[in-house]
Formats: sequence, C-alpha cells, structure tokens
Amino acid sequence: MPAYDPNNIFAKILRGEFPCHKVYEDEHVLAFLDIMPRAPGHTLVIPKVPARNILDVTPDGYAHVARGAHKIAAAAMKAFHADGITVQQFNEAAGGQVVFHLHMHVMPRHDGIALLPPASRKEDIEVLEDNATKLIAALG
Repeated sequence: MPAYDPNNIFAKILRGEFPCHKVYEDEHVLAFLDIMPRAPGHTLVIPKVPARNILDVTPDGYAHVARGAHKIAAAAMKAFHADGITVQQFNEAAGGQVVFHLHMHVMPRHDGIALLPPASRKEDIEVLEDNATKLIAALG
C-alpha cells in the first residue's frame, strides 16, 4: 500500500490551508459538506490523524470516524427530513477511493430519488452554506 500523502486535500483542510463547510468537529474527527454532493447534505467525516484508509488506521481511530458518521447521520435525518441514510467508505483506488485520507460519506436519502453520479457537479456555495446551517442546527 502506498504511503499516506500529507498534501492530500483533506490533510490541507485539517491544517486550515483549504476551506470547507464545517458542520461538526471534536478532538478526533472533522465533518464537512462534500462540495460535489451526490445528495443534499452529503457530508464527509474524516479523522484528524493521518490515515490513508481503513487499512492505515487503528481500530480506535476508525471507531472515532464511525461515531462521527453516526452523529452526522442522525442529524441529517432530521435536518433534511430524510427517509434514509447511505453511509459509504472506500479503500484504495480498486475499492473506489479517490481522496487518500480515510473518510466516510454520509448521504441523506429520499424515497424515489437516486444519488447523483460521483463528482458530477460542484454545488453552489449558497446551497452549501444553507445545508451546513441546517446540519449544525440539527446537531444542536
């Protein structure tokens, strides 16, 4: 497995070198909106430790990410009046991973509405700001 790249986009977000629409943070994880969402409210939960994927993180580190995704999923159900939640996590290119910093996707779902294709469009900043406000309020 290739080594962790400290210059990946999520590492830059963690260092404050690249902006994000943060919705949640604790000592272990950061959660922010995906700028190319597959559904309104699509959120990414990442560990603050450098970890390429599930194969490169301690069990406790992965548990922190899972707990963060659980918290975001509950808030997203409320904030977006969702009928369900899709949680995805990919590992290495062959497994579908694109950004090589461990992350979980949390996507609110509505009956009869398909997910957009991955990376199909960049969301308007106003929509991201509104969705962040809704999630933050639901996390209350």
